[in-house]
Amino acid sequence: MFYRLEDGHGLPHDPFKAIVAPRPIGWISSVAHDGSVNLAPYSFFNAVSGKPPIVMFSSELRKDTLENVEETREFACNFVGEPLLKEMSASSASLPRGDNEFDFAHIEQAACHEIKAPRVKAAYACLECKVIKILNLKDINDEPTNAWTVFGQVVGVHIAEEVMTDGRFDLEKAKPAARLGYKDYAVVRDIFELKRPDQA
Repeated sequence: MFYRLEDGHGLPHDPFKAIVAPRPIGWISSVAHDGSVNLAPYSFFNAVSGKPPIVMFSSELRKDTLENVEETREFACNFVGEPLLKEMSASSASLPRGDNEFDFAHIEQAACHEIKAPRVKAAYACLECKVIKILNLKDINDEPTNAWTVFGQVVGVHIAEEVMTDGRFDLEKAKPAARLGYKDYAVVRDIFELKRPDQA
């Protein structure tokens, strides 16, 4: 099938997010100026640069996380592995602004080193980030959308010793979770090495 967006797909569910899959989960913790803490998962998340390391997440509608990072210009991105899938999902609950999702989802928080936002203590890894740009995305007609993309440069990295093997972050041990379409998720288990033609 083929459909133009202006005509609609005619399906019971929008296939877009299922086509762009799997996507890593940005489990973003942040803090407001008043000290209130927020923790929320974002499925529009990825790394966009290695040198310097920069990540991005995109928020549809103006949510608490976006408000916090606009105020404080920092956030932490917590790694979502299989053991924390239920906690991650619980933290997506719509709570009043100022309520702490760590407490709501019974997640222990820990202090970061370079930023004031806390991190998920049990996460196998955490990226401490400082905001370098926030964009209100525009469509092809140059009209503003209800999506804001936040770019953050990594200034500190936490890694749990139990998922390190021979100096590498061992993804077979960490079992990263991924967001698929609809209400579906995946856990990465089948890992293989595939070299480029110019690599020995």
